[in-house]
Amino acid sequence: MSSKALIDSAVFNSTTSGRKGLADKLFAHWFSRLVYAQIWEDPQADLDALQLKPGANILTISSGGCNALAYLSAEPAAVHAVDLNAAHLAMLNIKQTAIKHLPDYDAVLAFLGNADKPDNLKRYKRHIRMQLSDDASNFWESRSLSGKPRYHYFTNQAYQHGLLGNFISFAHFFVRMMGGDMSKLLQAKNLQEQAQLFEQYVAPVFETRLFRLIASQPLALYSLGIPPSQFAELKHEAKDGLHLLFKERMRHLACDFPLEENCYAQQAFGRRYDTKKQAALPMYLQQEHFHTLRRNIDRLHPHHQTLTDFLQGQPRASMDAYLFLDAQDWMDQQQLTKLWQEVNRTAAPGAKVVFRTGGSSSPLEAKLAPEILATWHTDTAHNRSLYATDRSAIYGGMHLYTKM
Repeated sequence: MSSKALIDSAVFNSTTSGRKGLADKLFAHWFSRLVYAQIWEDPQADLDALQLKPGANILTISSGGCNALAYLSAEPAAVHAVDLNAAHLAMLNIKQTAIKHLPDYDAVLAFLGNADKPDNLKRYKRHIRMQLSDDASNFWESRSLSGKPRYHYFTNQAYQHGLLGNFISFAHFFVRMMGGDMSKLLQAKNLQEQAQLFEQYVAPVFETRLFRLIASQPLALYSLGIPPSQFAELKHEAKDGLHLLFKERMRHLACDFPLEENCYAQQAFGRRYDTKKQAALPMYLQQEHFHTLRRNIDRLHPHHQTLTDFLQGQPRASMDAYLFLDAQDWMDQQQLTKLWQEVNRTAAPGAKVVFRTGGSSSPLEAKLAPEILATWHTDTAHNRSLYATDRSAIYGGMHLYTKM
């Protein structure tokens, strides 16, 4: 099935009608291209929540692929990376191929970390091109709007491409236009200076009339991967205005974690990774995990289908961990029920589910019949503490459910 058909099936549901129906169609069209060159959920927070034992079977959404690769550090039996969007699976495949086939860690860091070196063309042609899957090869060899094959992204700041990369570039332009400067955050030497620079150069922009107008338009947020259903939840939660909700989340990203330990802040404020500092890199690119990831790289399996369709093909009690990102925010009651019926069937004893939400609360208790969740436990206070550790800081909640 094509990416468009899969995305349509996920976005169009029982709530698709009227004005929202048009918004759903626009979002589905927008989302069928490369959205995330990198993922924006923190895998270290995931692994801390899951406490996986070696040999686990893991299901995750691929997105930009960073997290699926990071989970290999936990010595799983398999990581199954599912995505509706073939462009995301192509991004996962080129990262997986680079880790497996480039000569050493330095070459991997140059290709995937800096992602801006002219020599990356040679690395691609010598070590990666012939090892890609057919679908990934078709994606990377096809031409982008620049007229060059897409593999040239890795000589030109690969993570500034895709809809989210374009959105962040626009955000920098917009903040400067409003008299601020997001890049000033990188001058901070400690958390106190981070807070001071945020208040001086970024926070005032959220109070401008123009930003308030933009923040109220769902179309303006499609490049963040926020569908109309999730936007409605955010709007419901933002009693004092969406501009203040977005300000608080940006403050969380900018001020609550040391910049030298936060790859998400490095991308948001610097438009690149700081490859000179290991702790500032995404987990899958840190040298301490390189040999483990390379040894386990063939345990990563991509799937171009829905989560529910994937689980329908798995044996009973076979899965140990499920990582749903924010996908459940997209789902209506029927879609969510079908997914969790398969989660119940495939969950091994002690299995765990981790996901994010645009708002602070979980949608499960409101949308699922009590008997579906009868054998699952969650702790709201613990979930809040997990959320506080997620360095990407763009969601309202992080939730852990454990099979009893």
